[in-house]
Amino acid sequence: MRARDIPITAWIGMTGIAIAFIFALFAPWIAPYGETQVVGDVWQLPDDHYIFGLDNLGRDILSRLIYGARTTLLVSSAATIISFSLGIILSFTAAVSRGIIDTTLSRFNDLMMSIPTLIFALVVLAVLQQNIIVLILVMAILDSTRVYRLGRAVALDVAVMEFVEAAKLRGEGKLWIIFREILPNTLSPLLAEFGLRFAFSILFLSTLSFLGLGIQPPAADWGGMVKDNKDGIIFGISAALVPGTAIAVLAVCVNLVVDWLLKRTSSLKGGRGDA
Repeated sequence: MRARDIPITAWIGMTGIAIAFIFALFAPWIAPYGETQVVGDVWQLPDDHYIFGLDNLGRDILSRLIYGARTTLLVSSAATIISFSLGIILSFTAAVSRGIIDTTLSRFNDLMMSIPTLIFALVVLAVLQQNIIVLILVMAILDSTRVYRLGRAVALDVAVMEFVEAAKLRGEGKLWIIFREILPNTLSPLLAEFGLRFAFSILFLSTLSFLGLGIQPPAADWGGMVKDNKDGIIFGISAALVPGTAIAVLAVCVNLVVDWLLKRTSSLKGGRGDA
């Protein structure tokens, strides 16, 4: 694949994601002020010193937006990676094993998916100790049910192909079949799904933070910033709109890249099947 074959929309999406990750990685050096540093009056309007103005406690919104990128992307990325790993391993195992293992895992997955995700997360997070590790694990476990559904579907499609049957006849074990036969031939749809799951994690984390059960103050994250400054909208203060716009822009950038990946996927086979 050549760079000129990538559409402009995908370039825009990748650029937006890259900028967000640069802010996340180098936040202490890029942000003009500290994450919790009070620098002026409450809800001070934007000016030459404060590009986006100040928040409900007099902290620089731009600085907290940059620090919030680090928190938001760290938690969302970790939750997506864990959920994807868990969902793919379990779904591929079910597809290869079939029988009682497939039935048990699939029915349990159906049970988990029947519970409203947000309500389940709110109940669990309200009961357990609130910290980043618990938050990541709860998000990952809930999201892995969606990954399992897609992973099992694409794995079943590939598992009946001749090269998989040949591997079974050679006496290859389940791990070999999963990682050397099925996984390389399902990469295209799985990569697209990874992008969708990542976008969902960003929105889900922002929702939890807005409801008070996500990232806890004084740490900055975009959903929490919207919550902290939502009352300013009544007085015509746009402090809550800045992090809200950042959430929307990042989600759009991720979806632009995902759309491009989906268009490149001509079938459920990738890797060896396209060679």
